[in-house]
Amino acid sequence: MTLLHFVVLLIVAGLCGSIGSALAGHSRVGCLGSIALGFIGALLGLWIARALSLPPVFVWRVGNEPFPVLWSIVGSALFVALLSALTRRRD
Repeated sequence: MTLLHFVVLLIVAGLCGSIGSALAGHSRVGCLGSIALGFIGALLGLWIARALSLPPVFVWRVGNEPFPVLWSIVGSALFVALLSALTRRRD
């Protein structure tokens, strides 16, 4: 994996994480938080998809690495919703 592929992978993960957090109702995550949510969402979404025997719907190949875009968005939205349910709001 080259440096350019790694940067593109970070951008794709950041976009997926920010879309997932917006779907869950959180929009103040930041750039690094969105990237982390994208990768956590990809892991969680792939795990759920494999457990339910769901096919990979939208996978984007960055270099030789496949990145599951749809499952990353779904997983990050579920992860943010779970974190929101477990933590209380500060006003």
